[in-house]
Amino acid sequence: MSKILIVDDSAVDIQNLQNILTDAGHLVTVATSGAEGVAKAKAISPDIIMMDVNMPGLDGFSAARQLTQDVQTKKIPVVFVTGKDQKVDRVFAQMLGAKGYVTKPYTASQILAQL
Repeated sequence: MSKILIVDDSAVDIQNLQNILTDAGHLVTVATSGAEGVAKAKAISPDIIMMDVNMPGLDGFSAARQLTQDVQTKKIPVVFVTGKDQKVDRVFAQMLGAKGYVTKPYTASQILAQL
């Protein structure tokens, strides 16, 4: 069982990811903004973070940058789960150190393959 932090501002997307991950036996924590995601990552030290890119305030790319620059959170793998499907977005995610990139809509097997 892994501790997984979902960071997304969409209740529907959170529920979908939560269902997939809890059905597979994982412990899930949710944050609804990039800033909350960074704070929760520091508080609970998840095994992996599944993060959306498009969020108001601190977006997913900016949150990932903060996480990778912090000694406490820099080793936590970040997987982006997003509707952004441009090559430039994937390249930027890699530059930020993302360990995975899944575009919406996704299947349960695509999400579980990231673990």
